[in-house]
Amino acid sequence: MPIRRNKRFEAEVATSSLSDIMFFLLLFFLIISTLANPNVIKMTLPSSKNNEKTNKQLVSLSVTEEKRYYIDKQEVAFENLEQQLLTKIGTNKEQAVVVRIPYNLQVQDLVDVLQIGVKNKLKFVIATNASK
Repeated sequence: MPIRRNKRFEAEVATSSLSDIMFFLLLFFLIISTLANPNVIKMTLPSSKNNEKTNKQLVSLSVTEEKRYYIDKQEVAFENLEQQLLTKIGTNKEQAVVVRIPYNLQVQDLVDVLQIGVKNKLKFVIATNASK
């Protein structure tokens, strides 16, 4: 008479460690995403249909609605803006300066900033928000 077992083998997947791994991955990506662009001051930018993305090292020049000027999050008076930009860029004239200016400022405010670039033969790029 053959002896049979009543218990059948059931496959199990241990998921307790998977939740820990997912938690650490979530934390990692949240921390990395907040550090992605630390030199940006939050403001509403003008919209454009075509955007070009770049991975070059850039100098960020931000102008707030109160006409306060920042170079990489460091506040600079407008009178010292040209000197500070030239110091920041140094001898690398190929380095671009990204100008972040709110959409509701006057055109003259933008022109005043861009004249610094024309005078010193610097490359200026205007940051915009992509519109669909």
